[in-house]
Amino acid sequence: MTYMDVLQQVKQKQIAPVYLLYGTESYFIQNITKHITKSVLAGETDENLSVYDLEETPIQEVITDAETYPFFGGTKLIIADNPSFLKTKPEKLPFEHNLEMLTDYLKQPVDYSVIVFTAYYDKLDERKKISKMLKQHSVSAECNPIKDYELKNWIANLAGSLKITIDDDVYEMLETELSTNLHQVRNELAKLAAYAGENGVVTKEIAENLVSHTETNSSLRLVDAVIDRNLHKAMSIYKDLEKMKEDPIGLTALLAFQFRTILRVKLLSQKGYSQFQMQKQIGAHPYVIKMASKREKKFTIARLQGIIDQLTQTDTAIKQGRMEKELAFELLLHELTRYYGK
Repeated sequence: MTYMDVLQQVKQKQIAPVYLLYGTESYFIQNITKHITKSVLAGETDENLSVYDLEETPIQEVITDAETYPFFGGTKLIIADNPSFLKTKPEKLPFEHNLEMLTDYLKQPVDYSVIVFTAYYDKLDERKKISKMLKQHSVSAECNPIKDYELKNWIANLAGSLKITIDDDVYEMLETELSTNLHQVRNELAKLAAYAGENGVVTKEIAENLVSHTETNSSLRLVDAVIDRNLHKAMSIYKDLEKMKEDPIGLTALLAFQFRTILRVKLLSQKGYSQFQMQKQIGAHPYVIKMASKREKKFTIARLQGIIDQLTQTDTAIKQGRMEKELAFELLLHELTRYYGK
């Protein structure tokens, strides 16, 4: 089943005796687990919650716990992490898992316990008997990262659940800032919701001030300042990055990457490549290609090559110790905004 299918069932209080949540998107696994916990232990004591690491505890102890009637009544919830016996190459452990005992339990689970297996693995070994048994006798959800093209819908859905509206021009910024890290998406949107308030509107200005900026987006903002020949803006962005302990050598490299990308996009555009084809050729985030496609129109090939030469010279001067790096980067911004604007 899909993540959304399982989550919907859990929210409707349709709780199964055994769950298998597997994949590398921890947000999905943790969110389903959170809702199962809320549903199973609602109004009950946490004494009915047990958490096991199956790389430290044999499965037979987990099954014994599940089969033991809860002392305080109600329903037990047992979370079993790291079922490495489902992997192609299991971890070497100082004990053996009694998988026959697990198989017997799966065929006839008790009605007063819920077991949730959480496997943060790319994939399971589907050839193994225990993998087949567990998937057959449990509600299983594959929890793998979303695709780039799905992120906008996820942002919209999470914003809706937080009762805020996001302006159209904010989505692209959020997509490149947050990538497909759903934990980060949720945390940043919660921050925006706390600021905007219920039914509030998140503008680009609000997002730029509140969202935690990544190196990639900061370099894009510097590129914009260079394009606009706005030295004040460029210096302001740099000073903010300096407070965040960003190194001028790294920032020079990021600017070089952005301008090389713009140059490559310009050259590919002249050959008739689509943005999708450019993305495949260059291997950059779709948003980066989209922005580069807009920016390349403001430069000639000669100017872009000149900018890249200037960046290379600054990088060399810093690394050879011919100039103090902070001063070198400030002078670089002066040169770029003076000579290489629109």
